[in-house]
Amino acid sequence: MNKIHGNLTGLAPSQIRGIEQLYRRRVPPDLIVTHELARQLTTLSREINRQIGILISRRGEIAFVIVGSHKDILIPSLDNFRSSSTRFKGLRLIHTHLDGEPLTTDDLTDLALLRLDLVCAVDTLPDGIPGKAYAAHLIPENPEGVYWMQLPPAPPAELTLDFLSFIQALEGEFTKKQKTRKVDATDRAILVRVETNPLADVDYALDELKELARSCGVEVFDTVLKYRAQRDPKFLLGKGQLSDLVIRALQMGANLLVFDHELTPAQVRSITDFTEIRVIDRTQVILDIFARRAHSREGKIQVELAQLQYLLPRLIMKNTAMSRLTGGIGARGPGETKLEINRRRVRDRINRLEKEMKTVQTARNVRRVRRERTGLPVIAIVGYTNAGKSTLLNALTRSDVFTEDLLFATLDPKSSRLRFPRDREAVITDTVGFIRDLPKELFAAFRATLDELNEADVLLHVIDISNPNFENHIQAVELILQELDIAGKPTLRVFNKEDRFPDKTQLKALCRRFEATAISALHPETLGELMEKLYAYMTPLYQPPSI
Repeated sequence: MNKIHGNLTGLAPSQIRGIEQLYRRRVPPDLIVTHELARQLTTLSREINRQIGILISRRGEIAFVIVGSHKDILIPSLDNFRSSSTRFKGLRLIHTHLDGEPLTTDDLTDLALLRLDLVCAVDTLPDGIPGKAYAAHLIPENPEGVYWMQLPPAPPAELTLDFLSFIQALEGEFTKKQKTRKVDATDRAILVRVETNPLADVDYALDELKELARSCGVEVFDTVLKYRAQRDPKFLLGKGQLSDLVIRALQMGANLLVFDHELTPAQVRSITDFTEIRVIDRTQVILDIFARRAHSREGKIQVELAQLQYLLPRLIMKNTAMSRLTGGIGARGPGETKLEINRRRVRDRINRLEKEMKTVQTARNVRRVRRERTGLPVIAIVGYTNAGKSTLLNALTRSDVFTEDLLFATLDPKSSRLRFPRDREAVITDTVGFIRDLPKELFAAFRATLDELNEADVLLHVIDISNPNFENHIQAVELILQELDIAGKPTLRVFNKEDRFPDKTQLKALCRRFEATAISALHPETLGELMEKLYAYMTPLYQPPSI
């Protein structure tokens, strides 16, 4: 027997049987609803004084019968029906209204969030006769930014639209619009930031998130910046704004929401359940980039450690299968749930990785002591990600460190010899790039590597002067140096990419203001002044090698 969903409290057995009989009805696929079915709905609805809704498949079968309250209905889970961020659900909702109102905000929200083919509300007159029917459907992406179209109100018998042909053509229009983007990327994202300060300049934050997404192979379809007095603790956005995001994603063919915030496990679960779209945060994007870039054993250990530390509090129950016990012969007690086992395995793996890191740190300390015995001063290159640190290392030492115009293109540190005139040398080390709000898991995992900056005699702070947000980058780098307790070290600021800075007069003024040296790491002829300043820093540090 098909189940009636919703509120049946207080209904007489005869009324319940009458509602159950709705499952026996069929609707011709080319009609939205028949007059006879609409009449049966409104008669029953007026008799029990509650809204009644049905969900109809494209074959005309009644998939769900729902009884609501006088004001609304609650649609049950549709998990068993096809689910895709780029397709409709294949169901249309027909339900009654008892107070003569047209489609409500809740109706249009259900249309969007559930990606229904169509929603239709039939006005129930006092005598139980159907009045006008109000219907709406989603529409493809358009310049006006409209999400749905409402059909002219008409009695159910006059809804003569060839529904099946229409909905197939509409879904085809959505697909055609999506294909015009010619995107091969698996992940097609909308970036989202929720800002509480309307005066804050946050465009750079979304620009940076866009670059992060590009660096890990995500195609960005749109960016959304919303202002709120305070972020919603559950969804960050309001439900209405999230509904708009769902429709936007459907129109564009996006299948991923990337938030420029670190989301709590509860927020990820709530937003995912509400939108039925995959949700990740900025930290996950950065972790993914680091996982792609790590090549050395040390780098791989650090990245995996950071990923597991991020994952551990986010191991949540996804379904009832996770709660099955796994005890057996020889097991004392009821055993552990799969979730608990996953958590225990993650903790065990973290412990093993931390032991491996101690071994790696010991080897690094041996290398550092050996280097100190040479008596050579140490220069550490620091700076914001993609500032050109590796390119500068290559230019200064004729090395061949991998470089690319991507954030965090270099992850594994690299040390080389830097030769000055009069047979003087120094060790120069390239370090992982910094970024604003560096995820705490990454900061903890890379702490050992960053602590090597303590051994540096001079810091070479490389700044991308062509980036309009270079001052924010300087602040972010200096904040991390403060957290590492090395902000007081001798530091030489370098404005890189001067060839991309058009106003040379302004560049000279900025060099004076920030006490920086302007160079282009791609043009060795610009490095003369930098080499002279480095040599001046290094000269007092030279000492004979230890014996």
